[in-house]
Amino acid sequence: MKNKEEKAEFWESAFVEKNEMWGFEPAKAAVLTADFFIKELVKNVLIPGIGYGRNAQVFKDKGMGVTGIEISKTAIKMARAHYGSDMLIFNGSVTDMPFDQNKYDGIFCYALIHLLDSQERIKLIQDCYDQLKVNGYMFFTAISKKANSYKKGRYIDKDRYEVFEGVKLFFYDEHAIESEFKHVGLFEIEEIDESQPFFLIKCKKSNH
Repeated sequence: MKNKEEKAEFWESAFVEKNEMWGFEPAKAAVLTADFFIKELVKNVLIPGIGYGRNAQVFKDKGMGVTGIEISKTAIKMARAHYGSDMLIFNGSVTDMPFDQNKYDGIFCYALIHLLDSQERIKLIQDCYDQLKVNGYMFFTAISKKANSYKKGRYIDKDRYEVFEGVKLFFYDEHAIESEFKHVGLFEIEEIDESQPFFLIKCKKSNH
């Protein structure tokens, strides 16, 4: 429990202090995902770790309904101020999913999975998969071992480091992605440069 409260406090103070710390431009991965989702006729999207909504807007602009999950109340207030109140955002940790029993056509999870420990990652992947409709898609972005911060900071366990205080990162390579996502319909891994090297991990839920 302590860990969850610490995480909530960390993100709450980060948003209070830095406000819109990533600006308003959606991430490249969000734009690519929204383009893919629209081609696949995705109508409703769940975004765990929605923050203040900068990546949600690109889905809304293409006519998709968006539901979010966010640990920071301040971030939710900012999302409402910038993007209106028609987006349902649950306040809580993604480790407590699910927050509703809805099934979604698409799930987009940006730069979140690498902040979790191995048990939390396994649970998040499974929880997202469970909330997908059959033939639905879930796309995750995760930091790559090619990032400059890899092996920097305090070593926690294999490929996981506390890069700066309060931020523990698990660095992915293709092998780690295969191992964590192969049972949830992994069909493509794309390398993508955001502020640092990321993977865009693409999964589809089939009906068997």
